[in-house]
Amino acid sequence: MATHGRRQGGTTRLHLILGWGFVGIPLAWGIIETVLNALKLFQKV
Repeated sequence: MATHGRRQGGTTRLHLILGWGFVGIPLAWGIIETVLNALKLFQKV
């Protein structure tokens, strides 16, 4: 059966951007917070 002209159900660019944003933004925030908290350990009191 031919499926000419129909999409085979791949991932769209929008889905990729939303997916990476959904994972990447909290991940980046967590890394930044961890680094900032780790820097507190190395400050002179």
